[in-house]
Amino acid sequence: MDSKAKTTVQKEFQRHAKDTGSSEVQVALLTRRIEELTEHLKIHKKDHSSRYGLLKMVSARRRLLNYTKSQDEAGYQALIKRLKLRR
Repeated sequence: MDSKAKTTVQKEFQRHAKDTGSSEVQVALLTRRIEELTEHLKIHKKDHSSRYGLLKMVSARRRLLNYTKSQDEAGYQALIKRLKLRR
């Protein structure tokens, strides 16, 4: 993901003007990277090292989502709705 796309995602999900690391922003960035890597793996089916990285990203996103849910249930529901995630 290039820096322009990263900045766009950060601006869309940030809580305030200088927010670049809140859990919502991190989840949104991980979701974007997961989507890109999923497309890569559809083409390169034998790229097992990237598949391992994808699994690590998915579990990191799951942990961040669990944290967000424990802190703010309404924010969690809004976040998964905006990102179109299951659950």
